[in-house]
Amino acid sequence: MGRASVRPSFSLLLTLALPNMKNFTLLLYTYFLLATMQGIAQNSPTLIVHNAKIHTLDHNNSVKQAIAVADGKIIKTGTNSEILKLKAKNTTLIDAKGSTIIPGLFDSHMHIIRGGRFYNTELRWDGVRSLKKALSMLKEQAERTPSGQWVRVVGGWNAYQFEEKRLPTLDEINEATGNVPAFILHLYGHAYLNKAGIAALKIDADTPNPSGGLIEKDTNGNPTGMLIAEPNAYILYATLSKLPELSNEEKVNSTKLFMSEMNRLGVTAIMDAGGGFQNYPDDYGITTKLCEENALTVRMPYYLFAQKAGNELADYTKWISSVEIGDGCDVPSDGAKRFGKMPKMEYHVQGGGENLVMSAGDFENFDKPRPELSPAMEGQLKAVLSLLIKNRWPFRIHATYNESITRFLNVIEEINQETPLDGLLWFFDHAETVSTENLQRIKTLQGGIAIQHRMAYQGENFIKRYGKKAAANTVPIKKMMEMGIKVGMGTDGTRVASYNPWVGLYWLSTGKTLGGLKYMSEENILDRTTALKLFTQGSATLINLDKDRGILKENYLADFILLSDDYFTTSEDKILNIESKLTIVNGKVVYANEEYRNYAAPQPKAIPEWSPVNYYGGYQKN
Repeated sequence: MGRASVRPSFSLLLTLALPNMKNFTLLLYTYFLLATMQGIAQNSPTLIVHNAKIHTLDHNNSVKQAIAVADGKIIKTGTNSEILKLKAKNTTLIDAKGSTIIPGLFDSHMHIIRGGRFYNTELRWDGVRSLKKALSMLKEQAERTPSGQWVRVVGGWNAYQFEEKRLPTLDEINEATGNVPAFILHLYGHAYLNKAGIAALKIDADTPNPSGGLIEKDTNGNPTGMLIAEPNAYILYATLSKLPELSNEEKVNSTKLFMSEMNRLGVTAIMDAGGGFQNYPDDYGITTKLCEENALTVRMPYYLFAQKAGNELADYTKWISSVEIGDGCDVPSDGAKRFGKMPKMEYHVQGGGENLVMSAGDFENFDKPRPELSPAMEGQLKAVLSLLIKNRWPFRIHATYNESITRFLNVIEEINQETPLDGLLWFFDHAETVSTENLQRIKTLQGGIAIQHRMAYQGENFIKRYGKKAAANTVPIKKMMEMGIKVGMGTDGTRVASYNPWVGLYWLSTGKTLGGLKYMSEENILDRTTALKLFTQGSATLINLDKDRGILKENYLADFILLSDDYFTTSEDKILNIESKLTIVNGKVVYANEEYRNYAAPQPKAIPEWSPVNYYGGYQKN
């Protein structure tokens, strides 16, 4: 949607002048004077960053020294002398001191809205390199967690990142946490409940297993504390949903800090993929409030995710009747900037998915055999997709396995014969084992694929089940790109893989898991520039936003980051430690590290006081 100018309306001035024509000349002069002043103001940069190595990611992969910004857009890039000539009285100058600048990262698949609500409650093991350290953190956090609350570790880690190369035991978890309830999620495979957690949830020998899940019992029939997805992750999500939530004030603080954490890692935009137990509109209240207050620091188009089996068609029917694609608090009713203020951050409904019908869920628990989808899936999926396509709603579909993709494509092709897609935006999420034949079908239907670094966390388990040969081209990234399919990169944070995009860039450019196992074939590994473009322009192409972002050039969005290390030249392992020293979104500094602290407002403490964020932060550096 275009943004209209704040320039005074000529038709309005003419209307005012007509009753008294002698004032017309004066009013006309005033109009053109204001318009000229506005043009001058728009051309004067509010921010210049110089003495940098700016990788523009344009078609020539040009490298510049300085960048000038105004009105949320890039005015110009060039040499230091060229850009510094543009400096005006009120221009902020920032010296990059030779550091590398790249476009802001765009995560095409993450759960930031849900993740933000819970960030302050979570002890993150993301990046922790020893199990001993992880258990020590668990013990410390249990000691400060008040009565009525839980210690929770919710995804973003695996056994192979630890130097011990193993998972914790229930005995170790119980010893570390004592009488404080604890829940620890490991990928989509299983979760641990300590003894206090079992008691708090009133799970006993008579508690039945949920559909697709297992409450492990010992030889006496009592629950051990292990919850296993067999293979459905519902048991994990459902249990997590029973834990206490934060207050609204704490959720606002939590969401702000999680956005800041993403900014710290260089993320400036995220497509939110909904998620289990993320109900619309109730659970979107915090981010909606922040958007209305112009307090978002991440661009955030989001998708609506059906929650209740059997009720999906009713949900989408209701949403279609009440929600317009692209509309949200980020766009004023007249589509214009007002009083010289910047437009709010993008925050609006982008489409339906990633879950469309529960019967199509094929969770990637590689510890277990591939799930067989219900015979009823096709009919249920066709009903929902027909509704979305008829009403021109973009959609995305969770699909891990090629066998699932085959069945989904059968449905999409059948609908396309009845109601042509005709360029409607849609894509698959994940697609780890998609075949070349199905890639051709996706291309024919003009679909895209959002990939994630889940294999960096699950490569070893995948190899154990399917073998090294099958893993070598999982995900078949190069084939997708060679075929001209739109491909965007993301993380699937926070409950499976980590939300840290640099793990993804490490995985794409080395072919290695987080545990250091090189499993990808050489021909499937990307060079660093190509990998980065998937995390910038690639994600934007999935929803046709690549015309104004992902490249640092004139009239593109002023979203860019100043890196702590040179991504293009640093050693492989050091990619995992890269973060942003300075993050610019919409032309404004939204995050600054200690070196640049004077350019950003100080970050508040997490509330409640016992929040793990106050003691450990988020992603842990090596």
